[in-house]
Amino acid sequence: MLDLHRLRLLRELSIRGTVAGVAAALNYSPSSVSQQLSLLEREAGVELLRKSGRRLQLTPQAQVLAEHTGQLLESLERAEAALAAAHPVVSGTVRLAVFQTAALALMPNMLRTLRETHPRVRVELVQHEPETALHETWARGFDLVVAEQYPGHAAPHYAGLDREPLTRDEIRLAVPADLADAPDAFRRVHSLQDAAELPWVMEPHGAASRHWAEQACRSAGFEPGVRFVTADLQAHVRLVESGNAVALLPELVWAHRRQEARLVDLAGRPQRTIFTAMRRSTAQHPAIAAARGALEAEAAALGVAAR
Repeated sequence: MLDLHRLRLLRELSIRGTVAGVAAALNYSPSSVSQQLSLLEREAGVELLRKSGRRLQLTPQAQVLAEHTGQLLESLERAEAALAAAHPVVSGTVRLAVFQTAALALMPNMLRTLRETHPRVRVELVQHEPETALHETWARGFDLVVAEQYPGHAAPHYAGLDREPLTRDEIRLAVPADLADAPDAFRRVHSLQDAAELPWVMEPHGAASRHWAEQACRSAGFEPGVRFVTADLQAHVRLVESGNAVALLPELVWAHRRQEARLVDLAGRPQRTIFTAMRRSTAQHPAIAAARGALEAEAAALGVAAR
């Protein structure tokens, strides 16, 4: 009989590529992972791993086992969900990944609501970039993810993930309000083209928001002068409000705070899409469904419900 725990380690190796990656994902030591994989190879009675330089490569037999392990894990999750659904009280731990804007705008009230309605549901929250969070949810690192995608930049799709729209928020050009000491150039901004010569703050290269913002500026006929780079959108807001930069910001960043920047509508009124995703094999788990429902209720309460 093959050991399911060891089979999962093999599947993780097929996903992450290295023993170190498996160890980091599952909080094991690399030597422990290697030992368990060696035991699995003896149980299977066939060669599962071959050295390729400094990496381990799965044999065809190992790839077959990894694929079947994924199916076994799905069946096990469906069984666990059915068992939880048969219990009269909704309980369990939900591992939730969320990006910064959604964490600030949605999570405080959502967590309070969930605590009041389902006190035995425990939420473990991690701030995570959407693209990697989607992959980790597919790989069983998280149960539920709140992710985003910008116009023309679809987030990755993974087989077995159930995606549901949560909200859309409009993206606008944020410029300093009419501060007494702000340069006159900021006051003359009434369109994206008017910001061509101004200092910009954007997210780092590689972020979908950065690529979208650069393309928007180029479509308007200029290359943005990016003077400040940070993944923290709250820092974007402060740089704008203090009269140091302009930025393209989604509506949700202003939730639960006083808006002290001037917002300029963009041509076509572009919108960012925010959605939740979970594995279909866990979709019927009452605790995970309750967490998703609480997120949807909070998005609706903010007045930016999915549309």
